[in-house]
Amino acid sequence: MDEFDVLCLGAGVCGEAIGGELKGSGLTIAIVENGLVGGECPYWGCVPSKTLLRSGETLAESGRARQLAASKVEWTVDMPKISKRVLWMARDLDDTNPAKALEEAGVVLVRGQGQLTGPRTIDVGGRRLTARKAVVVATGSEPVVPPIPGLQETPFWTNRDAVLPKALPKSLAILGGGAIGVELAQAYGRIGCRVELIEAGARLVAAEEPEASDVLQPHLEADGVHVHLGMRCTGVEHSEAGFKLQLEGAQPVTAEKLLVATGRKARLATVDLAAAGLATTERGWLKVNPSTLEAAGGIFAGGDVTGIGGFTHLAFYHGQVITMRLLGGDARADHTAVPRVTFTDPEVASVGISEKGAFERSIDAVTVVSDPGETARGYIHDFKGGVIKLVADRQARVLVGATIVQPRAGEMLGELSLAVKQRIPLRELSDLIHPFPAFSRVLGAALRELHVKAR
Repeated sequence: MDEFDVLCLGAGVCGEAIGGELKGSGLTIAIVENGLVGGECPYWGCVPSKTLLRSGETLAESGRARQLAASKVEWTVDMPKISKRVLWMARDLDDTNPAKALEEAGVVLVRGQGQLTGPRTIDVGGRRLTARKAVVVATGSEPVVPPIPGLQETPFWTNRDAVLPKALPKSLAILGGGAIGVELAQAYGRIGCRVELIEAGARLVAAEEPEASDVLQPHLEADGVHVHLGMRCTGVEHSEAGFKLQLEGAQPVTAEKLLVATGRKARLATVDLAAAGLATTERGWLKVNPSTLEAAGGIFAGGDVTGIGGFTHLAFYHGQVITMRLLGGDARADHTAVPRVTFTDPEVASVGISEKGAFERSIDAVTVVSDPGETARGYIHDFKGGVIKLVADRQARVLVGATIVQPRAGEMLGELSLAVKQRIPLRELSDLIHPFPAFSRVLGAALRELHVKAR
């Protein structure tokens, strides 16, 4: 009863994908999970955060009606209504249905804190599970809490607290200007909270092109977000009045609540690395072969824990690749064109490598930068302040990277992701017809210009 073909540590998106894909294969599988089936995304990550953002977006659109369609628009923010809908979208923190779906697929779901104690064994609640074929580590990631004096002793928020608010704080300070930080800054700013966004680096969304930060910041500031760049937090205090953050070279910042959004790290407390013969990267992620997703002989790893990318769609893809290898196929993961979207308004969507990344790879790069606001659709939508940046390999004459900052940017990323993955020649991309006056129309002109410059 405690011996299976496959053991999986973690029932997040990667684990769910493996469980579902193995249905009817004849292989037995047990998945060990101490939390909710589904992992971070449906309960504390993508789903509730984007639902919260949607609430703020509807209010912002109502405000835009004053310029475009109405002489008077008024509303009162109903935070209990917002909170109720966000919690509902987060399944009311109830994993009954996804757990049932796994079990109907033939998965044995083992509840409890599992510990990987060897290449083929997971101990959970005094019970030892053994894998005949392989073990999969899919334990995900958790927030990084920086060693700022005084911080650990305070009741700070992580993303889990911020996406499921019971009440709207009057003010919120956010440490970290990455994707989580900017998304929640805009969400809270739009629903009536004073937001102080503090980033130690020189720009926001530092993983993206510099142009993305340049055009995104004014949009956040227009929504009431006070952006502090190049400000390192040197101390945190908490009292009944709230939080007080000491900033190097600047005046302190005060707020009722504090959100720490300074990055994520691999969740490996339940993995005995030495006993299982595993290793980590310099940044603490579980080291895997990025093609086969093997961490050691008979041990695979997928999703956030690998550090390849913290995206739900990537974790699901990893689960599919691992499953095909478990079934004897020679499936290989291709990370050339992993799409990334930060769901601010406007959205920041990108794929492939940046201009800097191309330079670091000794690629003879050629770029095109344009403003999607200066198009028919931009004027129709009343959108100002965006950017599209395309990066091509001049020698190969193919697209290697793209960044879009505009409304619905994530929906435009499909053709660019395909172009990067399949190395479609620029001459073919420049000949593609885009519908008028769709937002994607701007890609046609940008691709034609890139094709000419790359000659």
